[in-house]
Amino acid sequence: MSLLLGPLLRHVDEKSATVWVETRAEGEVEVLGTTARTFEIRGHHYALLVLTGLEPGSCVEYEVRVDGEKAWPLEGSAFPPSRIRTLPGNGSRFRLVFGSCRKPHDDDALGPDALAAYARRMADGEEADWPQALLMLGDQVYADETTDETQEWLSRRRDTAEPPGTEVADFEEYTHLYHEAWGEPAIRWLLSTVPTSMIFDDHDVRDDWNTSYTWQRQMRAQPWWKERLRGAIMSYWVYQHLGNLGPAELAEDATFQKAVTSGGDNADLLVSYADEADNERDGTKGARWSYRRDFGTVRLLVIDSRAGRILAGGTRSMVDEDEFDWIEKNAAAPCDHLLIGSSLPWLLPPVVSHLQSLNERSCARPGRRGRFAEKLRQAADLEHWAAFRASFERLAAMIAREGRREDPPATIAVLSGDVHHAYIAEARYPRPVESAVYQLTCSPVHNAMPRPLKPIFAATWSPRLASLARRWATRGGVGPDPVTWAKLSGPHFGNVVATVEATGRTAVTTIEQATVDGLVEVARQRLA
Repeated sequence: MSLLLGPLLRHVDEKSATVWVETRAEGEVEVLGTTARTFEIRGHHYALLVLTGLEPGSCVEYEVRVDGEKAWPLEGSAFPPSRIRTLPGNGSRFRLVFGSCRKPHDDDALGPDALAAYARRMADGEEADWPQALLMLGDQVYADETTDETQEWLSRRRDTAEPPGTEVADFEEYTHLYHEAWGEPAIRWLLSTVPTSMIFDDHDVRDDWNTSYTWQRQMRAQPWWKERLRGAIMSYWVYQHLGNLGPAELAEDATFQKAVTSGGDNADLLVSYADEADNERDGTKGARWSYRRDFGTVRLLVIDSRAGRILAGGTRSMVDEDEFDWIEKNAAAPCDHLLIGSSLPWLLPPVVSHLQSLNERSCARPGRRGRFAEKLRQAADLEHWAAFRASFERLAAMIAREGRREDPPATIAVLSGDVHHAYIAEARYPRPVESAVYQLTCSPVHNAMPRPLKPIFAATWSPRLASLARRWATRGGVGPDPVTWAKLSGPHFGNVVATVEATGRTAVTTIEQATVDGLVEVARQRLA
């Protein structure tokens, strides 16, 4: 078969679309009369086709041809034809589905896959009910927690008794993870049909990735780490990042343009890019993974809260100064709804949030107390927005500023995952804002939270415990919270997907949980 993976429908607007594929060998790929030659990275061949001149509000079925031969749809497929649906260019209904943390394959211990269940319901339903966008908020692949099948494959490739053991080690092994995650029939069809945006989180690289400068130094001391991180960034660039960009951004992307015109293997180009992307020089990073998508009057602004962290020199920031400036600039535009994607929740259960801010202060202390706080930070994953307090407050200020502008969005919602449970929370500012502000968290799509942790997480929403944690944080030197927030629904456990549906200036969010019989709605909240 000439098509190894894909097609993935990625960036779609009123008049254009991008389609990504991985092929078995070098060749020419065609979709709807648009052709592109593949480009190569370490013996793997990819193409990203940019389709332009499409009609707004149109729906077109498509095939993929490789060197003139039909490669998609697959013969005997049980799913409907893949299609490209452009945005209508007006304020009609817009539906976005989101979630995070998806391990591949059926596993009785993990329960039903919520994204696969969503795909099957789509295939059996009416096109009018299909979403216009899918947002995957991290942990699409688990480089540090591989499946039994992958571990067997790794053992045939190298000695897994040597570090990094059954974790992946390089670009080639990362490609195997993507084939495993995206190769399942229901997921493959879904990704071929719904425009998908993505951002990575820690397990795409390794648990606790970029938690702190101490963690970073510990990992860089491992002899296998450099090649592992190169493989992670190189594969993320080609499998996830490129599809987040629209035609104009791709035309201006020097690395992409060099890759598609080089005529040879681009491994050296991407190795240099990966090294620069991770290099923290003078408080800046060499790549920006944050991006913006506009869906009519709905703006999606996705923030990289992992790779862009600044950790050295006593500084702790989710992204560097230039990137935060870019984020603030791109948030400041008239829209009916501003959706901010971050793999990590901005607003955690209050007890957890206060303790994370306190831990950040404690880690900065000298001596034994600081070392103990650092061990606690790594052991308990205390590295969300609240543990980057300056960034937490800057994001809060940005949201308040946009909510008080002359023509504010009806809603501003932060969409997140990571924490293996789902909830809806509403934020309140001491000085009111015109926009309704929410934290919408949906995780996992297909994973599990240990049973003993469920009552603990439920307790972290307790107002009484939150008050105690807040007083403890205040005594530890943590400043006042710029916002207060309260849970409207949750915590919901199990495998879930969430939806934000907007029509004009009204919006509703739902959370659905996967069962053996399909998806069951567990929460519905009107946002505006």
